[in-house]
Amino acid sequence: MNVFEHRVSYRTLPTWLWLGKQETAVSVATKSQPYGQKPHFDPLDPLKQWLDNTAIKSQKLARLLCKFIPSQCPFEREVKIGDRTLFHIPPLCKLNPLYEQVVGLRFRALCYLADECGVDVTTYC
Repeated sequence: MNVFEHRVSYRTLPTWLWLGKQETAVSVATKSQPYGQKPHFDPLDPLKQWLDNTAIKSQKLARLLCKFIPSQCPFEREVKIGDRTLFHIPPLCKLNPLYEQVVGLRFRALCYLADECGVDVTTYC
């Protein structure tokens, strides 16, 4: 059978499929929910949304955020004796569930200072 010659009649398909309706018990895959998985409850989701939607509107707030949010993880260390490395402590900041939102907030503050206020931001990097 040639694939290009094969036609499907709309009458053989379910009505919801060819009308574009999704009124069925079959779950539909989305970006946030992969196919076949139940939605998960995230208690930090409102805080994440608030941090993502926070707009920086004052120079004082932007400077405060850039000063208190570090540009690199402060917990990453290499414990050495002389020239010999005993062990390495990996960056633990990525274990923080709000890490991406806080880094994004710092980035928006840096962009506000550089673009809107014309401040040299090299002191915060």
